[in-house]
Amino acid sequence: MGRLAGKNILITGGNSGIGLAAAQEFDREGARVAICGLNERSLQVAKKTL
Repeated sequence: MGRLAGKNILITGGNSGIGLAAAQEFDREGARVAICGLNERSLQVAKKTL
């Protein structure tokens, strides 16, 4: 278990760039991550990386 296990994280702009990188790092640390963004297609692609 990572140090963020059991924590919930919401990332706005999580479909690309810094937001996506942050979401991936929080995911690696064990947090439950929710991302939101303006482009549905890029959100679906980003979701597959988590």
